[in-house]
Amino acid sequence: MKLESPKVIIDKSAQDTFNFLSDVKNFENLMPENISKFEVIDNDTFLFALKGMPEIVLKKKEAIAPNKIVLGAAGGKIDFSLTANISETSENSSEVQLAFEGEFNAMMAMMIKGPISKFIETLTSNMPNNI
Repeated sequence: MKLESPKVIIDKSAQDTFNFLSDVKNFENLMPENISKFEVIDNDTFLFALKGMPEIVLKKKEAIAPNKIVLGAAGGKIDFSLTANISETSENSSEVQLAFEGEFNAMMAMMIKGPISKFIETLTSNMPNNI
């Protein structure tokens, strides 16, 4: 299953945007309002939970400055990745799109598609005001 967020324009350079998203503790500022838990485990790993959902642990798997950051599931039963694609639009402006990718059976995909789409849209819509 592949899902993509809408693209958003950030009033920061691609490098500044990359630096912000490279620091996993900054994801707390991008989380939806219904977050019930956020905990930084180490420099590359954080845990979060939304109300009514299980805890999810994400680990930074890849970082290619200033264009790409890949977060992946750290353990758990479900393997997926969340990739931030950053492109420079001008010297002081960049564009970000999040891409979610995971292998799920048809029933699971049907159940999680809506909530995950909403989640990645919320993360991107919170970026312009927080980066």
